[in-house]
Amino acid sequence: MPAPREANGWRKAARQRLVAARLAIAPEQRIAASAAISAALEARFPPGCFALLGAYWPIQGEYNPLGYLRKVIDAGKAVALPAVTAPDAPLEFRPWTTKTRMEQGRWDILHPAQGPAMTPDALLIPLVGFDGAGHRLGYGGGYYDRTLAALAPRPLAIGVGFEVGRIESFEAQPHDARLDVIVTEAGAFETGRAAPHLTSPRERGEGY
Repeated sequence: MPAPREANGWRKAARQRLVAARLAIAPEQRIAASAAISAALEARFPPGCFALLGAYWPIQGEYNPLGYLRKVIDAGKAVALPAVTAPDAPLEFRPWTTKTRMEQGRWDILHPAQGPAMTPDALLIPLVGFDGAGHRLGYGGGYYDRTLAALAPRPLAIGVGFEVGRIESFEAQPHDARLDVIVTEAGAFETGRAAPHLTSPRERGEGY
């Protein structure tokens, strides 16, 4: 395994390259890829299959999940979005609807201005980079790693992003939390991290 300083340098360079590539996706390609992600997400996880779904507010050209989240709410289920409460703390998930008052938080990302902390059944997690084994390259803050380690029971971790972020493989660090499923415009893929859990009726979309 690379030394921490070497690994951090590689990750920083890869992060910058992958975000730039994502931002450079042509508009028509982005529309088509986003539609394919939405279709794959709904096929693998029908909007009513989780009682409480944690998600994210899109930034820097990420896949926009808001249309899917509206369908989750229309199906009678609940959605929560994350807020950063402290630099080294897990994310706090607060309830969200289309009428929720939002405010800017860390890095000017919008989050629900108020509401009780909640523990989602599953998380949609944005991807900067990823590999087929479920290792995720994020923005470097470690928030999702801390969140997945802290929440009990651990939510199903669903990475969502564009294929431009796929990396053949990279060395995971001890604190990295693996994803359970990855969804891109190419489809939905199980990583093998928690295969028995993924065969439950809830994860097959047969009800919560």
